[in-house]
Amino acid sequence: MKSIYPKLILSSFFLFTTTSAFAGNAVTITDPPNGAMVTSPVKVCMATEGVEVQPAKKGVNEGKGHHHIIVDENLPTDLSKPVGKDANHIHMGDGSTCKEIKLSSGKHIIRTLFAKGNHVPYNPALTATITINVK
Repeated sequence: MKSIYPKLILSSFFLFTTTSAFAGNAVTITDPPNGAMVTSPVKVCMATEGVEVQPAKKGVNEGKGHHHIIVDENLPTDLSKPVGKDANHIHMGDGSTCKEIKLSSGKHIIRTLFAKGNHVPYNPALTATITINVK
């Protein structure tokens, strides 16, 4: 009778190493700070940890992708579909980490959403949110 223990140990090793590898992935909005009073245009900058920023034209590569800025909207509910593109969904497919955006006076919610080269977000979402006030 064959033992299943070697398979269990190998499966457990793969499960734990895969889980811990994805646990450190994060995106942050480094500028402006949460709660800031700013003027338009607003320079929004992001940083990543555990994933690499690259232009969308480089294709879909695991652990790599680009930022999207979502203004005054919730995150997409279906993370298996590409992020939409309109005035509230700003693609940064050029691989940049900062973008100047024009905003009207008042309170705004800025979200970042990191996605693969095909604009499909990672799941679970790599996202960050700040609230700012524009003079």
